[in-house]
Amino acid sequence: MALQRVPDLDEAEIALLDAIASITSRDIGVRRPEDPVAPGSSLTGTQLDALFDAQAASRFLDHTARWLRAQGLGFYTIGSAGHESNAFVAAALRPTDPALLHYRSGGFYLARAQQVPGHDGVSDILKGLLAAADEPIAGGRHKVFGNHALAVIPQTSTIASHLPRSVGVAFTIGRAARLGVATHWPTDALAVCTFGDASLNHSTSQGALNAAAQIAHKGGDELPLLFVCEDNGLGISVPTPIGWVEASLSSRPGMPYIQADGTEPLAVYEAAEELAEYVRDERRPAILHVRTVRYGGHAGSDVEASYRSAAEIRADRDDDPVVGTARALVAAGLATPAALERRALANRAALRAAAAEMMNCRRLETADDVIEPLSRRRPDDVARRAAGRAPGEKRSGFFATLPEEGAPLTLAESINRALGELLVADDAVMVFGEDVGAKGGVYGVTRGLQKSAGVDRVFDTLLDEQTILGLALVAGVSGLLPIPEIQYLAYVHNAIDQIRGEAATLSFFSNGQYLNPMVVRIAGYGYQKGFGGHFHNDNSLGGMRDIPGVVIASPSNGADAAAMLRTCAAAAKTDGTVCLFLEPIALYHTRDLHDVGDEGWLSPYVAPGDGADVHVPIGSSRVAREGDDVVVATWANGLYMSLRVAERLRGEGISCRVVDLRWLAPLPIGELLAHANEVGRVLVVDETRHQGGVGEAVVSGLVEGGFTGSIARLAARDSFIPLGDAAHLVLVSEDEIADAIRTIRKRLRPPTATRRT
Repeated sequence: MALQRVPDLDEAEIALLDAIASITSRDIGVRRPEDPVAPGSSLTGTQLDALFDAQAASRFLDHTARWLRAQGLGFYTIGSAGHESNAFVAAALRPTDPALLHYRSGGFYLARAQQVPGHDGVSDILKGLLAAADEPIAGGRHKVFGNHALAVIPQTSTIASHLPRSVGVAFTIGRAARLGVATHWPTDALAVCTFGDASLNHSTSQGALNAAAQIAHKGGDELPLLFVCEDNGLGISVPTPIGWVEASLSSRPGMPYIQADGTEPLAVYEAAEELAEYVRDERRPAILHVRTVRYGGHAGSDVEASYRSAAEIRADRDDDPVVGTARALVAAGLATPAALERRALANRAALRAAAAEMMNCRRLETADDVIEPLSRRRPDDVARRAAGRAPGEKRSGFFATLPEEGAPLTLAESINRALGELLVADDAVMVFGEDVGAKGGVYGVTRGLQKSAGVDRVFDTLLDEQTILGLALVAGVSGLLPIPEIQYLAYVHNAIDQIRGEAATLSFFSNGQYLNPMVVRIAGYGYQKGFGGHFHNDNSLGGMRDIPGVVIASPSNGADAAAMLRTCAAAAKTDGTVCLFLEPIALYHTRDLHDVGDEGWLSPYVAPGDGADVHVPIGSSRVAREGDDVVVATWANGLYMSLRVAERLRGEGISCRVVDLRWLAPLPIGELLAHANEVGRVLVVDETRHQGGVGEAVVSGLVEGGFTGSIARLAARDSFIPLGDAAHLVLVSEDEIADAIRTIRKRLRPPTATRRT
C-alpha cells in the first residue's frame, strides 16, 4: 500500500522518496542492530541506522533552507545535497578530533552531533539558516558549521582558505604535546579537513597540501591530518576535468591516498577508518577522495539547467548517497523500504515544524550586537600581563647578560630581547618563520633565540606565507601564543586572506568562542637606500587597515618596540587579539639621530615590571618632541625624519611638536585631536602611499572630530619603490617635510588654539 505523502513535496524530494520506496528487499534474515553490517566491518547496524537519519536530516535541511528563503525568512541556500556520504567520515572519527568543514559537509556535522549525547545538530543548522541571535556558534552573523562542544572550528571554507589552518591544527597537536603545553585537543587526536574539488585548484589548497607533504617527507614533526576531498565534479558551473582530482591527490609524496564512492556508505566508512587509523598511529597526513554528486545547483540562485543537460542531472539521481545508505540497511535486514520512506517523511515533517517554530526568532538588532565579538578589550588585564616577567633565575639562564644591565640597544636588538622575555616567561610562546631559526632572521632580529629557547619553540618554516600564517592561526586556537615573522611587508599581500578571511573572522563567526591570539611580526616600509626594490621596500598598508578587530602596531625605536611587543603579546593572550607588528627595516640598526656618533636612536632596555615604560596601551600616542607652532603627526621612519627636521627648523625659530602615533589601528585620534586643537596647525607625515595611505584616516579623523585649524598631509607618491637612488623620488624626504612645515606655519592660527603655558 502506497504511503500518503504531504502535498508540498518538491520534485527532488519526491525523487528521493521514490528511490527509497523502489529498493528491492532481500530475504537474508534479520540481523541484530548491534552486529556488524557486513563481515569484517566495525560499523554496526545501530550506527548505520543513525547515520541514515543524519543524512536524511541534512538533505531535508537543504530543502527547508530554500523553503525559508522563498518566504523571505532564510538567508543561506548553499546545501550539502549529494555530499551526505561525509557522514560516514565523521562516524569513523572521534568527536574530540578537531574538524574544519567544507560548506557542503552537513552530513558530517549532523553525524558528529550524534556522537555527543544530548546535542541537537539540526537545531544548530536551522538557527544558522534563520540568522538567529541565539544560534550557538556565530550568533546569527553567518551560517557556518561550527560548535565548540563538537570540536568543529567554524570556517567559511571559501577557496580552501581553511586548509593552511588545518595544517596548523595538526602541527600544533604534535608540537604542544612535545612542549608539554595543554591544548583543547587530546594528545592522540587527529585533525580532519574537508574541501571541494574546485577548491583544489586554488593556490591556497596547493600550498597546504605541499606543506603537509614536505613536513611528512622531512620527518621529525607530527602532522596528524586527514584531508577529505568531496568531489562532485563541478565548480559552480565549471566541470572538473575527469580524473584530475585523482591525478593531483594520489601522487602526493608521503601521504597515503584512498578513493571511495560516495554511493557506497560502507566503502566510505572503511576508507575513512583505515586512513584515520594510519594518521592517528603514525602521526602523518593522509588523503581521502570521496566521489560525490551535487543536487540542486550551487545555491538557490543557481539554475543548473543553464549549463547541465537534463540527462546529466537525471544520471546523478542514481548516485544518491542517502539512497545508498537505505540500500545498505535493507540489505542487512535492518529495515524495509517502506519503513525508511516513513522515517524520511517523518524527518522532513519534524524539520518543517521546528523551522516554523523558529521563524520568529530574535535576530541581531543593533550594530553593537553585530560587532561585539570584535571589540572585546580588557586593557587593565592586558597591562597587568604585560608587566609580568619570568623569575630572575629563569631570565639569567636564558640571557647571557640581562638586557637591562647592558648598553643601550638598537631597534632590532630591543625586539630581540623582548622576544626573549616572552619566550622565557611563557612556555606557550613560539617564534617561527622563514630563516628565523639558525640564521636568526635576514636582519638578525631573532639571532640567538633558537639556541636559548630550543628548536621546538624557535624554528624555520618552509617559504610560504600562507603556511606560516595558517600555523599561527591554530597555534593560538589550540592554546599556544604564536609570534610568526613575515620576512617583508610585500609578502603579506601574498597571504592576506589568512589574516582577512581567517584570523580576523574566527571570533566573529564563533561569537568569541574561538579566538586567534597571535602577533605577526612584519619587516616593512622603505628607506633602505634603494636596496632591494619594491618587494623589499613596500609601503602599502591599505589591505590591512580595514580588517575589523585587527590591531596594528608600528614602533620606531627600541624602547617603544619592546614595550609595544609586550602589549601585543599580552592582548593576544588576554583577549585573543590578532596583532600585526610592523617593524621599519631601515631603522633596525640605526644608532644616530642628528649627528654621526650621537647614538641618539639607541634606547636603554626596561625590563618587564621595572617601570611605566614596560607597557604601551593599544591606541596611545607619544609626544616625541615638544613645540607649539606646528603639530607633526607621524610614525616609524616618518618619526625619525621629522625629529631630524624639527631640530633643523629650530634654528629658523620654528617650534614643532612631533607626535608619534605608534598604533595604526586603532589610531590615537582622540589624543592627536587634543594636540591639534591646542596648536591649531597639523602636518601629517605619511610614509605610506598617497592613495589608501594611513594619513587619509588621520586627516579624516581630525575633521570628524571637529578640528577647524589648518591640516596638511605629506605622503609618498602612488608608485612601487624602485631600485637605487630613484627610490628617493617617490618617498617622502626630509627636505619635503621641512618645506611643508614652513608652509603650514605661515597659515593663521585659529582663534580657538591656545598655547601651553
